[in-house]
Amino acid sequence: MGSNIFSASLSGMNAAQYALTTTEHNIANANTPGYTRQEVLVNSRPAQASGAGFLGQGVDVVGVRRIYDQFLTTQVRQEQSQASYLSTYMTAMKQIDNMVADPNAGVSPAMQSFFDAVNGMANSPDSVPARQTVLSNAQAAVNRFQSLDQRLTDISNTLTGQISGSVQNINTYATQIATLNGNIKRAIASGQGQQPNDLLDQRDQLINQMNKEMKVSVQQQTDGSMNVFIGTGQALVIDEQAMGLQVVQSPSDPSKVDVAYTNNGKTITMQQSSLQGGNLGAYLAFRDQSLEPARNSLGRVALGLAASINGQNQLGLDLNGALGGNILNAAPPRVDKGVLNTGTAGISATITNVSALTTSDYQLKFDGANYTVTRLSDNTVTNLGATLVPAPVVDGVTIGLASGAMNAGDSFLIRPTANAARDIALLTNDPNKLAAAAPIRTSAALTNIGTAKISAGTVNAPAPVNPSLQAPVSITFTSPTTFTVAGAVPAVAGPVTYTPGQNITYNGWTAQISGTAVAGDVFNVAPNTSATGDNRNALLMAGLQNQNLLANGTTSLQGAYSQLVGSVGAKTSELTVTSLAQDSMVTQTVGMQQSVSGVNLDEEAANLLRYQKAYQAAAKAMQIANTMFDSLLTLGR
Repeated sequence: MGSNIFSASLSGMNAAQYALTTTEHNIANANTPGYTRQEVLVNSRPAQASGAGFLGQGVDVVGVRRIYDQFLTTQVRQEQSQASYLSTYMTAMKQIDNMVADPNAGVSPAMQSFFDAVNGMANSPDSVPARQTVLSNAQAAVNRFQSLDQRLTDISNTLTGQISGSVQNINTYATQIATLNGNIKRAIASGQGQQPNDLLDQRDQLINQMNKEMKVSVQQQTDGSMNVFIGTGQALVIDEQAMGLQVVQSPSDPSKVDVAYTNNGKTITMQQSSLQGGNLGAYLAFRDQSLEPARNSLGRVALGLAASINGQNQLGLDLNGALGGNILNAAPPRVDKGVLNTGTAGISATITNVSALTTSDYQLKFDGANYTVTRLSDNTVTNLGATLVPAPVVDGVTIGLASGAMNAGDSFLIRPTANAARDIALLTNDPNKLAAAAPIRTSAALTNIGTAKISAGTVNAPAPVNPSLQAPVSITFTSPTTFTVAGAVPAVAGPVTYTPGQNITYNGWTAQISGTAVAGDVFNVAPNTSATGDNRNALLMAGLQNQNLLANGTTSLQGAYSQLVGSVGAKTSELTVTSLAQDSMVTQTVGMQQSVSGVNLDEEAANLLRYQKAYQAAAKAMQIANTMFDSLLTLGR
């Protein structure tokens, strides 16, 4: 009986000591990231049969377990990955929002100042200072476009470094997880199935850190190891082997980097949209869904301004009496050859209709039989057939085969507006080159006796103008309802029916004659000479500000820029709201998880007292057993 008391007391002291040690371990790691509270598991020893019944033999410590909830842990990972994604995306978007919406640094006030200067030139078309003001404000607008584009480019370059840093972090975590997998397996084997709790916590914490970089999925294995998967199921960690990610040049766009998967010496570029969640997912989504479209939108406005101003200037007469030329540089589309192309083709792309331009990029592909163009913003596919002759037009862009031939599988990336804001430039510093006057003038013969009158006439767009524009043309009425035309190219044979107010178009100009004409009345359209005071083309140029020149004639230049500002602002606001909501969700989920797995110092302090009392009680029992044994020995003497 005495031995039973000794054994039971000793087991109680051991159990209390283990519990005290575990409690102290919890307290020491109360602020350790990823630490999960532990508790000692005990079982009652098998009782010993006696004539009075079964007598207890004490307690056995059978293990130390984590207070761990797999469901809550998984939920925390998912919420944290999304919170990291939203926070990173929001921070990046705020950079663009602060730029484009700045009332002083944005493009809109610069364009407004330019058109104000054009109106000033229209008021004083022969004033060289007024013309110089137009050029100065044009240069200011050019500088503003270039500055914004450069800042967007700087963000893009920084983003490349951030993508590389995130990939490096993921690879580091993968290697550490693989190492821990091995340590955990060996610890379980040597511990006869006991779980190495602290190693498990370390691995869970690494997976949590990886999940903040990119959304991952995990599979627990029976031997204690954990496999980690990314993207569309690519294995990043299998047992003790860590695969890796790598930053490579995009096969379709040499200016960008993509994330590739490396395994057994092979590098495969992944589908970038499959890399979701976390910092890396945010970097890729921001670049492809917000940054590049914003740059394209800015470029479309720059291209619209340059093309419209150039076109109108070409329809006018400058201060030297010559037809106007280009004032601003309108950048051509950027065409990038696919890195994996095997053919010899060179593809040309020209903008033939600015109004039809979108803010999307396009991919030209050849499958060996037919060509297709995919609008990447919405994946709309346009089938071009088996040849690029004649050159097809897609959304205002004419695509041609400049040289060579495409092989099956070859592709080209076409970016119509990507470089327009970067490459816009003022092409002249000569104020005399501004074409404020119209190149033609109309007049009625002094001998006319009818009441008919001819309008001032306009030059037909688009530029370039008809080569015969300034050739003199005379319209002679042969009767009140017919007239003949001399000087038109090609020549007009026979009389033309006259309808008052109807457009009369020859040699690239259009005019209207209204009223009642009499046989013999003559109207002339001739070159506009000594027209320094003529402001007709300047007025048309100023009127471009309010014309719907973009998006298939649905928005003006400043309207298109306002759409850019609005879309960036809306996305930023959306991310701000959802990020705050997600942070709140993370706080709640972590709180639920910590209520189960976290260390409560008040509870642990109470446990210290409880286990201390248990230890002292067991020690007292042993003391009593010792006294009883001494009494037995005394009886034998």
